[in-house]
Amino acid sequence: MLFFFLFSVYYKTEKPSLDGNEDRMWLGEGESESQLTTVHGPDEVDTNDEDRPAWDSKIQYVLAQVGFSVGLGNVWRFPYLCHQNGGGAFMLLYVFLLLVVGVPLFFMELAAGQSIRQGSIGVWKHISPKLAGIGYSSCMVCFYVALYYNVIIAWSLFYMGNSFQYPLPWNQCPIDVATNDTVNECASSSPTSYFWFRKALNITNSIEESGEFNSIMTGCLASAWTIVSLAMIKGIKSSAKVMYFSSVFPYVVLFIFLVRGLMLDGAMEGITYMFYPKLEIWGNVQVWRQAATQVFFALGLGYGSVIAYSSYNPVHNNCHRDALMVSSINFMTSVLASLVVFVILGFRAKNIALRCVTENLGLLSTMTSNSSNQDSSPWFNMTDPGSVSLDEYREWYKYYGSMVGPNITDCSLEKEMNKGVEGTGLAFIAFTEVMALFPASPFWSTLFFLMLLNLGLSTMFGTMQGILTPLMDNFSFLGRHRTLLTVSSCALGFVIGLLFTQRSGNYFVTMFDDYSATLPLVIVVIFETISVAWIYGTDRFLDDIEVMLKWRPPVLYKYLWKYVCLLAMISLMAASLLRMVFKRPTYTAWNQNTASEMTLEYPGWALAMIVMLIVFASLPVPIGYIHSTLKNRRTPNTHSEEGSGQEMHRELYTKCSSTEQLDSNSHQVPSEEDDAGPRTTFLPLVHEHYRLLSQQEEDDEQDTGV
Repeated sequence: MLFFFLFSVYYKTEKPSLDGNEDRMWLGEGESESQLTTVHGPDEVDTNDEDRPAWDSKIQYVLAQVGFSVGLGNVWRFPYLCHQNGGGAFMLLYVFLLLVVGVPLFFMELAAGQSIRQGSIGVWKHISPKLAGIGYSSCMVCFYVALYYNVIIAWSLFYMGNSFQYPLPWNQCPIDVATNDTVNECASSSPTSYFWFRKALNITNSIEESGEFNSIMTGCLASAWTIVSLAMIKGIKSSAKVMYFSSVFPYVVLFIFLVRGLMLDGAMEGITYMFYPKLEIWGNVQVWRQAATQVFFALGLGYGSVIAYSSYNPVHNNCHRDALMVSSINFMTSVLASLVVFVILGFRAKNIALRCVTENLGLLSTMTSNSSNQDSSPWFNMTDPGSVSLDEYREWYKYYGSMVGPNITDCSLEKEMNKGVEGTGLAFIAFTEVMALFPASPFWSTLFFLMLLNLGLSTMFGTMQGILTPLMDNFSFLGRHRTLLTVSSCALGFVIGLLFTQRSGNYFVTMFDDYSATLPLVIVVIFETISVAWIYGTDRFLDDIEVMLKWRPPVLYKYLWKYVCLLAMISLMAASLLRMVFKRPTYTAWNQNTASEMTLEYPGWALAMIVMLIVFASLPVPIGYIHSTLKNRRTPNTHSEEGSGQEMHRELYTKCSSTEQLDSNSHQVPSEEDDAGPRTTFLPLVHEHYRLLSQQEEDDEQDTGV
């Protein structure tokens, strides 16, 4: 059905951008389409509204932004951080950092993209050509993320395909035909762990053992890239229509799972564990680092996708309201996902604890029948473990546990809850274990992995938009061949993504997830903030936003951008660098012989690969600066003389009407030399324009005493 829908979107006739009364009304009264034209260079595509695509409606745009920012991290990363770092106390810290760092930076990217109406490369190049490297770094990071993110989508496709059978294939351990006994690796771990590590990944014992390609996962990866290619092939006109389903469906599933989970035994214990605050964590620097990192990635800052999506908005769209709305939806989604995760984990922990009680009562019954000592015998019925509550058993064990020997153990629900599970371990091991216990388990499993698939796809669409939009905006050839660029990018992503379909591919996914994006994105956002707050100027930026919104945002943003956000990002970069330097990078490997996970250090070549990933993503920033500087030195001397003359002599300007400005500049394209310095205005056009007076007019004004 999904492929049929994507094909129907592909062949559907496109609606002309900003065509019709509805879209014109959204532009604002009295605003002509030509007034939204962005200044561009000779190598850039004309982003006039007549050619640039646009959102069909505001709800389409909001769904796209929410779909990109709300991803898999909200479901399997935020609950884990909340679980490990003080529950409710971590949430309060997260909200604080979201308000003082996340929302201002998110608003800054939205406003920049909407005003310039170009992708990440064009936006920063518009301020100054020396800053164009910021956009290229964003594209590099987006490509890194797209490579491994689509592998996770492939895993979801694999599990969803295996959910259409009863019982589920991970419900019980398989039998070894050679010994007619349970497979040892499965018996020593669990059916869900065995299915994930052996059946799905067929994983090696370390990253140094590459192994052959996993043919099934290679096919799933090809399917994932095909879906992305079909959805992106006509830009936002096709992907936005898919967003109506991919962005909304996960919320439906989360609410269904929440209602179902609240009916489970152990659900309330899980929620209590989640919200119980531990305020002492506020004194831990690492907790602040983790909270700031989660805010950073949850909103998708630095990727360029936020800028790309907002660039398709009308210039008078209320991007400030959008920033607050999308950030709030993102946080509430994280809370909703945490509730679902903790009621499921509470149920799982309660089941494990009750199984522990049953096993111990069986041993205790055997010991009691063979012993004459009845002093430590429990007061409840050992022959019916189902009638014994966890609290009753723990109360007995508290007084008599030391008398019955080491074979009888404590069965603690809190101990099971303390075993934090995140990422793939949460989705493909813990959740699959719980869903196997549900009645009609194939239905719940299919629903869950279809939700993961849609969460991944909506984020993947935004990530790809962060690559394609800047390239098409800045290179006319690519802009004229959108379909070819999209298909070629997806094909290249699949070919490089074969690295992750080896038997050791999961270790490379972990490497990319931990190191390829974190530092480069922080560096990108630091330079973005410096560009707006210190190079362009916060006052001028607020002036331009006032022109767009018809009201001026609070002056608080000025100080947040100039000081708070910048210092927070620099601190996050320093903390991440120090952590990498003083703590050698490690990864978690699965040992087939012991059927358990173990922590290993990356070998030397893997460390070199990590360094190369970070350097290649960060390198465009200094390269762009050096390239622009050298290019300026090669400009003609006449241009230099004109520029120095403009700096030496004060010039007189007079206001002219918007109509006059439009008439004189509507067909004027800046030369390469005109792009040499920082822009004097962020918006392409504002309500008040100035023109340089001729010498005669200048003398007339001086004579009249003006």
